[in-house]
Amino acid sequence: MSPTPELPSPLAGLKVLDFSRVLAGPFAGRMLCDLGAEVVKVEPPEGDVTRLWGRVVGGVPAYFNQQNAGKKNVCIDLQAPGARELAIELVKQADIVIENFRPDVMPRLGLGYDVLREANPRLIMLSISGFGQGGPESRRPAYAPVVHAELGLMARTKRRFGEAHDLPLSVADTNAALHGLVGVLSAVILRERTGSGQHIDIAMVDATLVTDDQLHAELEPDPAPAVPSEVWMSGAGPVFISADFRFLWKRLSERHGVSDGAGPDASLEEKIRLRRAAVERFLGGLADWAAVEAAMAQMNLAWGEVREGAKLHEQPTVRHRGSIAQIDDRAGGTRPIPQSPYRFSAADSRVRGPAPHRGEHNEAVLAEWLGRTDLAQLYETGVLLKAEA
Repeated sequence: MSPTPELPSPLAGLKVLDFSRVLAGPFAGRMLCDLGAEVVKVEPPEGDVTRLWGRVVGGVPAYFNQQNAGKKNVCIDLQAPGARELAIELVKQADIVIENFRPDVMPRLGLGYDVLREANPRLIMLSISGFGQGGPESRRPAYAPVVHAELGLMARTKRRFGEAHDLPLSVADTNAALHGLVGVLSAVILRERTGSGQHIDIAMVDATLVTDDQLHAELEPDPAPAVPSEVWMSGAGPVFISADFRFLWKRLSERHGVSDGAGPDASLEEKIRLRRAAVERFLGGLADWAAVEAAMAQMNLAWGEVREGAKLHEQPTVRHRGSIAQIDDRAGGTRPIPQSPYRFSAADSRVRGPAPHRGEHNEAVLAEWLGRTDLAQLYETGVLLKAEA
């Protein structure tokens, strides 16, 4: 299904102030934006650190673009005299506030939940932090790899692959963002019944634990843990087969008549060696991906081509669903970005456009939200700033 702008957007009319930076908060804001909410990123004068990450096109780096696509942007120095008051005026018009500072930061800025709730009792505030609010580690700085280390993911990697290293994506951040999104949308529904807002405390620790489908084996050790699936080399290229070796061998011998050639007196170690060699020969004889697909279908096994990221646009389902969209690159062309994953039968969810420049929408947002058009003093006092495009 291709999203079409003629359909209604599920979250149209909701106003979001996104004070967050880097990934966990911005990703939640990006998803709200894709779903039709008006998301305004409140960026500090020094800019989100992710403006330093990735290929720069049209003045916008790739990492920042992916997490902030479609948002509007106001640049406010929250340390400047009068900035707090301006932020609160914006909060009064907002439905949702997102922040992912350490828990003491927003209160120190005079923008803690108690203050914002007094200004706007219907406000829903999403706070994402590494270790949650009010605990013994609340003020610890945390990025995703810190949580991956603390919660056993790196140790699990070492057990399986012989070396402790981080995951190649920020699972703790994105899980926290998505669980935060569930919390926010639940609070929106609850507000319709009660008229009151909520403060949602999402800890990356909690979000990672509850999303870890293999945590049971850590908390309740399994005396016979599963043998992990493996990557094998076929004649077409590397292929991941989602089956432990014992099951793979069973299917190969039953469905394809592959034999290990082991004698009756062969030891278990010798049988395993011979069987692995037989699997390698069989898979190596599959000359192309059509042959691989046919062989796997005959065994009813799930499998995947070990594909380089640069070739994702060639993946058949990604291509069919338009999962990678092309958006304005702000330099006269287009650039790739992940499309919204939400596909509705009769509603519109899609990436709304490129990420904004810092302070790009100062005038538009303050005029639309607050009816303010004379911003000269705010610029003179350093409350508002704007980067050169």
